[in-house]
Amino acid sequence: MTLLLDTHAAIWFALEDASLGKRSRVLATQALEESRLAISPISFWEIALLIQKGRLQSDLPGTELRLQLLDAGIAELPLTGEIALLSATLDLHPDPADRFIAATAILHQATLLTADARLLDWKHALRRQNARK
Repeated sequence: MTLLLDTHAAIWFALEDASLGKRSRVLATQALEESRLAISPISFWEIALLIQKGRLQSDLPGTELRLQLLDAGIAELPLTGEIALLSATLDLHPDPADRFIAATAILHQATLLTADARLLDWKHALRRQNARK
């Protein structure tokens, strides 16, 4: 089964940040080794914005960070019209990035690795793993 990284989980995984819980790190590492670790293009958009706003310190621009993650073996799942349309129908908070990421996980039947309380508490059948655990 695919494990889809939420944006902060991708950052924590890439930077080996202790904010990513031990179990989540093991699951992500195992998924990476089995070519089942994935990311949404929307996460790269969010990362680029965080770097531009100075909220994420990186020696690399977003384009280079993206290439580094993809070269490491993380799969970039496409943002399709089907995902865009589903994201508009979800009974989820209005953050467009979260909506696209959730819709991506749903349509790919992936487990979403996230620490976002709004996504973890969302009443939906989406499979989730708390990234802090």
